[in-house]
Amino acid sequence: MATDPVCIEDFKQIAEAKLSKYVREYYNSGANYEDTYRDNTDAFGRYKIRPKYMRDVSNRSMATTILGQRVDCPIGVSSVAMCRLAHPEGEVAVARACARLGRCFTLSTSATTGLEEIGEKVPDCLRWFQIHILSDRNMLTRLVRKAEDAGFSALALTVDSHVHGRRHAEMRNHFTLPAPYKLGVLEGLKSRDGMSNEEREGGWSKFVNKLFSSSATWDDLRWLKTITKLPVIAKGIVTGEGAREAVEAGADAVWVSNHGGRELDCVPATMDALREVVEAVGDRCEVYLDGGVRSGLDALKAIAMGARAVFVGRPILWGLAHTGSEGVENVLKILEAEFRTGLALLGAARISEISRDMVVHQSHYSSKL
Repeated sequence: MATDPVCIEDFKQIAEAKLSKYVREYYNSGANYEDTYRDNTDAFGRYKIRPKYMRDVSNRSMATTILGQRVDCPIGVSSVAMCRLAHPEGEVAVARACARLGRCFTLSTSATTGLEEIGEKVPDCLRWFQIHILSDRNMLTRLVRKAEDAGFSALALTVDSHVHGRRHAEMRNHFTLPAPYKLGVLEGLKSRDGMSNEEREGGWSKFVNKLFSSSATWDDLRWLKTITKLPVIAKGIVTGEGAREAVEAGADAVWVSNHGGRELDCVPATMDALREVVEAVGDRCEVYLDGGVRSGLDALKAIAMGARAVFVGRPILWGLAHTGSEGVENVLKILEAEFRTGLALLGAARISEISRDMVVHQSHYSSKL
């Protein structure tokens, strides 16, 4: 492009030109026929902003708290796997951008960087660790201890991915983690690099299905709460029933997510599921959202609908592929600028002034015809 990127779509186009087909299709594909993958983004267009007028917005602040810790903007980074496929510094580069901007960073179990490396190289970053119930309970316990020792302040437990989703692009490409990359989080726990040559040859889906437990229940969340003092977030909720079950099992927060449409296809877009989840948990815990967020206005809509914070995944990878940590920082800055402008035009000066009646589903207008 002749000019610097000015929106997330610009970063996407540049990244797709830079990344290999093998990596690009791994990052950008969804499960099955990608109904949910597409709908996550489309859903935000179904919600319309109803601004309030003539409000003093001259002194704006986007600061808020999540699980009691301050963030300068309620747009954080979701767990994305294998960041080093996009840039040599991988997850470290992402964490550094988050630290500079006062954002929350989430490290994936499938990260190509270890927990300790994040803790050592980016000690001032607010960081959460996305975790699964593993088939090996001892390994899971050791992972939790490593996260605690490395300064992670919460565990985001994936509750809806008992088996690996069917992704056609991965199947066609026989995707696996390419050598010499390592699964840094698992290093020293399972094998020398967390994934043996035999496991690489077997493919990513087979490796994941063996590593993650397919028999996990809410009792495993309860058990997890007994072995750590860190807050546990139930990640992957798209129904009110699931949200209530998570809270009853002891979840400290609920994260509305369908993993970017990469696991079970044909589930609701996260923005469509948000209201049901928020109403189900009431004031018992905070609710977060990811999936399909491509602008600061998307984030603004989700906040108005009851999300405490919003997290982005693929746009971070596009920024990372563009110019490493600087690219990630610029992606987050663009989202922040769009959010800040939208906040003012919405008629609010701070997060606490965003009210539920400022965003409605488009059916609000068709029902009046």
